[in-house]
Amino acid sequence: MLTVNIHDAKTQLSKLVELAAQGESFIIAKAGKPMVKVVPLGKAETGTATRLGFMAGEFSVPDDFDQMGSGEIESLFAGRKA
Repeated sequence: MLTVNIHDAKTQLSKLVELAAQGESFIIAKAGKPMVKVVPLGKAETGTATRLGFMAGEFSVPDDFDQMGSGEIESLFAGRKA
């Protein structure tokens, strides 16, 4: 595996990124001590972000959902016990 010192990595960053993108990992070292390993990313999975409607048909919302508990809420705001 290729080991590159940090100064050379800065000056050759574009070339090194291209190597990594083609599947060749490399190590960046500082004063001869390995610091980081650069590896290519895996292929992006397509279609995993589409979540709209993933629970369709799993539950139902009542027609009066926006009025549910309104009497109790009104009593609480008026200072009355529900």
